[in-house]
Amino acid sequence: QVQLVESGGGLVQPGGSLRLSCAASGSIVSIAAMRWYRQAPGKQRELVAAITSGGSTNYADSVKGRFTISRDNAENMVYLEMNSLKPEDTAVYYCNADLQRRSGSSWFRYWGQGTQVTVSS
Repeated sequence: QVQLVESGGGLVQPGGSLRLSCAASGSIVSIAAMRWYRQAPGKQRELVAAITSGGSTNYADSVKGRFTISRDNAENMVYLEMNSLKPEDTAVYYCNADLQRRSGSSWFRYWGQGTQVTVSS
């Protein structure tokens, strides 16, 4: 069994900061890319940031310069540091990861359950 569990969401004022964490646990041999998505009410889920196993990153234009994705490969963790938050960042944030459960097996994408981020005064 593999689980991805997000934490760190909450209510923050505009201009504030939050740090999201996502822990992957279970029978995992290797993790390739890890990503953060978000979904606001009435909108499609969108990619926020991604990071490869080697540390290469990419970001949605709307968060460039404000958000930073990082990972700890030894702990199977991915983080999203969010600064200068805006009301339009309000959404449920999900992490996902492409991982192998056994050496040489197929890669599968797993999702977390999401954590709510609300930016409001």
